[in-house]
Amino acid sequence: MSDTGRTAPSEVFEAADRAGDYIEEDTLHTVPTPPRRKAKSTASDPEAVLEEPTQAPVPGKDSDLEKAPSVPPMRPADLASTSLLFGGSTAGLASSSGTPAKATTGFRGALASLGLPVGPGATELGERRHMELRTAHETTVRQATWTRAVSVLVNNPKGGTGKTPTALLLGGVLAAIRGGSVAILEVSDDPGALNFRAEGNPLLGLGELVRDVDHVQTAGRLAGYTAPQTSFASVIGSTGRRDRLSGESVVAVSNVIDDFYSIRVMDSGNVPTSSAFRGAVSVSDVLVIPVMNAGDSVLEAIQLLEELRAEGGPSAELANRAIAIRLTDGRPENDAVREEVERLLSQAGVSALHEIPYDSHIAERGQLTLSRLNPATRDAFVAAAASVVRSLQTAVSAASTQNRKA
Repeated sequence: MSDTGRTAPSEVFEAADRAGDYIEEDTLHTVPTPPRRKAKSTASDPEAVLEEPTQAPVPGKDSDLEKAPSVPPMRPADLASTSLLFGGSTAGLASSSGTPAKATTGFRGALASLGLPVGPGATELGERRHMELRTAHETTVRQATWTRAVSVLVNNPKGGTGKTPTALLLGGVLAAIRGGSVAILEVSDDPGALNFRAEGNPLLGLGELVRDVDHVQTAGRLAGYTAPQTSFASVIGSTGRRDRLSGESVVAVSNVIDDFYSIRVMDSGNVPTSSAFRGAVSVSDVLVIPVMNAGDSVLEAIQLLEELRAEGGPSAELANRAIAIRLTDGRPENDAVREEVERLLSQAGVSALHEIPYDSHIAERGQLTLSRLNPATRDAFVAAAASVVRSLQTAVSAASTQNRKA
């Protein structure tokens, strides 16, 4: 890939480890604490997770994160996801029920149960705020509606950044909360790992669906090419060798899926110039970019955004709505690298950055089951899903406005 026009990496990347496959050694099975940031969201500032930017940031300009109102401190384990919103407001979370006056847990709760006027401590307040955020994110995902099927493209040209786990778990969370109607589709040129990482062993998959796509006219027929998940999502991956996927096939399969599912999540490959990827871009509403805390992972993503913007039109709009999801593979991390990753993504115009804590279930590189994730990991994907849903609503609204003007 050419380096022309690429954002120059800082010196902090010179010592950064390159991101490898998403697998870790057993000695590193600990959840990293959220990163330390200067004048940005911290472990005591979970409110930045909820609100999305009111407008797309201007590429090429740094946009500092606004300081949200202070809240009671939270333990690292209480913080399921840190979302850095690049540009826009980070208004405080409004609780629908208010904060009860009395403590209910721990020693303070015991005193309050005796009738003493003891309010909740910092830990309990943090736990309550955490529950409010999780409920708010789930409500956003569950209640969102559209006037057509919508689609999410998961891509980073750099391999080993967690594209397949992100597609499966993001799609799984959307399906679990909404009660199904989510299809997770492989759109890589050659067979990828989607079928291997998903639950089940389907007899038919993407290759057969491409072959039979003109004859699929009912939901029952389409179901025969899927792998149903315990999350209620349906996965369409490759069950074996197949012909190289073309852009025309991606569009044809997507059109059939959209007749029977309300959300389509696409797990793509590593070649952004391929026909399959170009086809996927043409039928996408929101771009999700998995990244690691490594220079190659981020710079490849930034190059993709620059190329999409250079095309203009819907491709540029897709880049402007991009959401980054930062996976943690359990290796020791450098704070300077973490901050540089955030700076470069902000400068590249990414609308939000969501943190996913380390999870040994993901790192095992086997079949992924949503219920086996650590609670903090699942909550982090729920927060990311809420951002994706809001971006989908923006995309559909913008497209409807353009159609009316046309």
